[in-house]
Order: sequence, then structure tokens, then C-alpha cells
Amino acid sequence: MEATTDPDEQAEARADEPATAPRRRPRGRGPVATAVSVFGELLITAGLVLGLFVVYSLWWTNVIADRESAKQGDEVRDRWAGGPGALDTKNGIGFLHVPAMGSGDILVKKGTETKSLNNGLAGYYTKPVKSALPQDDEGNFSLAAHRDGHGAKFHKIDKIRDGDAVVFESKDKWYVYKVFKTLPQTSKFNVDVLDAVPKESGAKKPGRYITLTTCTPVYTSQYRYVVWGELERVEKVDNRRTPPAELR
Repeated sequence: MEATTDPDEQAEARADEPATAPRRRPRGRGPVATAVSVFGELLITAGLVLGLFVVYSLWWTNVIADRESAKQGDEVRDRWAGGPGALDTKNGIGFLHVPAMGSGDILVKKGTETKSLNNGLAGYYTKPVKSALPQDDEGNFSLAAHRDGHGAKFHKIDKIRDGDAVVFESKDKWYVYKVFKTLPQTSKFNVDVLDAVPKESGAKKPGRYITLTTCTPVYTSQYRYVVWGELERVEKVDNRRTPPAELR
């Protein structure tokens, strides 16, 4: 016998079945959330770029500059091996030694242009005030070098104290200076510190002075840091290039 189902019973059975909830369509992020997300990604990217720039400025430029200054310094010493000769103001006149800033020597060349100082060396001024040279009877042997990046040869200039030695090594002489005054901060436009008689140092009469200048505070170029010294004695270079007592 064939089973049959009453239509009313079928309707009642369907009514007892649980209703299926309608599917919700996924909602996209609102404009504010999207903008915040994009801005965050941009900040992360900018941070990475800035970090790489800092690494380049404060580390890699030092590596490159130190290599270049070492190469140029070796070339100068190679020429010195040929014996006495005329002063070569183009390729380096000698080496600066400042024990208070650490061991090692700093090649000194003519001029304080950024392109030259970026090679990890010190330059003597030709403008706005012309520097004297160590062998001159009187005047101010005035130098500049970077304090951060590009070799940072004067990075520790703030370690120099009154009474410290600053030694300049030429082809045939050692010039030993004694620091007598520092100026931790002055305007970068203050060129009086380079005068033949630098009065801000307390000097009152012509002499044989040395002046070291660099940017300050560290990692900025807003002001200048200045150190002054006066020649104490000159020693001849012997065959072994034995350094003066201050460098031993």
C-alpha cells in the first residue's frame, strides 16, 4: 500500500524546521581606518629610510673617509721618504697629533672646503682669514675638520683641556703646541677666532698660535667649538722619526 502525506502535515513539518540565518556580506574598512593604516605604513617606511640615512651619515661616511685619508696620508709619507724638498701645499703639508682626542694622526691639507674635509682630514684656512703655517715666524695656524661623519677627526675635541699637547708633524720638524684656552660655543660667523692674534683666547701680542675649529653641538652645525694653543718648542725630525715625548 502506497504511503501518502497530507499537505497540511507537510506544511506543519516545514514550520518546525529551524530557520537558516541570512548570510552577512563582509564589510570593507571605512575611510578613516584605511587612512590610518596607510599613514602607519608610511611612517614605518619613513623610519626605515631615516635609519638607513643615519647609518650612512654616521658610520659609512666614516669608513669611506678613513680609507681615503689613509691612502692620501701614505702618499705624503712616501714622498717624504725621498728626502728634503719644497713644501707641498696641494697634497698635504703634514700630520696633526692630539693625544687628548686619541691615538693616530690627521692629515692636514690646504683649504677648508667641504669636499676636501669630507675625505677625513683637517684643512688650514685660506679664507675668510688666511692661516699662517707652522714654520712662519708668527701668526695663527688655524685648522678645521668634521666632528661627526666623514671621518669625524675632531669628534672628541671636547676632551682637550688647558695644558694638553697638540703636535704638528712636518717633513723635517715636530711643532709642539700647548693648549691654553677653549671656547665651547661661538657663532659660525665669528671669524675673529682665526686672527693672527686671537684676542678672544686672551692673547695680547703676536706669537705662534694654533687654532682648532669644528661644529658644535655634536651632529649639528649651528655653532663652532674652538681650541687655542701656543707653540712651546720645535724639534728636528731624526732618521727614525722619533716622536716628541708628548706622543710616546
